[in-house]
Amino acid sequence: MELFIDTANIEEIKEANSLGIISGVTTNPSLCQKEGRDFKASIKEICGIVSGPVSAEAVSMKCDEIVKEAEVLAKIAPNVVVKIPIFEDGLAATSKLAKKGIKVNMTLIFSTNQAILAAKAGAAFVSPFVGRLDDIGQDGVDLVADIVSIYKDYGINTKVISASIRNPMHVTASARVGADIATVPFNVLKAMVKHPLTDIGIEKFLSDWQVLQTVTSKN
Repeated sequence: MELFIDTANIEEIKEANSLGIISGVTTNPSLCQKEGRDFKASIKEICGIVSGPVSAEAVSMKCDEIVKEAEVLAKIAPNVVVKIPIFEDGLAATSKLAKKGIKVNMTLIFSTNQAILAAKAGAAFVSPFVGRLDDIGQDGVDLVADIVSIYKDYGINTKVISASIRNPMHVTASARVGADIATVPFNVLKAMVKHPLTDIGIEKFLSDWQVLQTVTSKN
């Protein structure tokens, strides 16, 4: 399973990328608004940091307008993937964009039927929202598992991005059910590195090293 980082913060992307563990970036209007920077300039800078897919969301609501907006976004950099919510005009736009060779990440997926439609329309990626389903008492990872299973049964090449990740266990569970990608907030990515026994182990190694240095210096 690949890891994307779910943020529009340039410093977070640089730090995560420096670890050599992320393969792409997802953004959305809320994340971009939080950073208070020019949207297109931010996407261009992100694409210069990460060589893998960078999802930039279209905000138009009519098919032809979505297509025009997507074409503009796709010209920012070769690795831009246009993020489009699933609804009727979004599906129609995705179909047209796929025929033009523009990759789409169909987002706000909350059912297997939506994922089937997105794939039929030609979406390169679908993003089921795990955390938001958990928030209303449904198991978001179960949805990811169902989509993965259906795509496998029918030889569908659309990649499944486990999105709306809230904690490291969401990442583990997504990997267990076969998600192609998990897109992870920066704080969750950092939490994945940590374990109290690792911290204790490092502290013990360093302490023993200091003792060894003292003994060696006396000899």
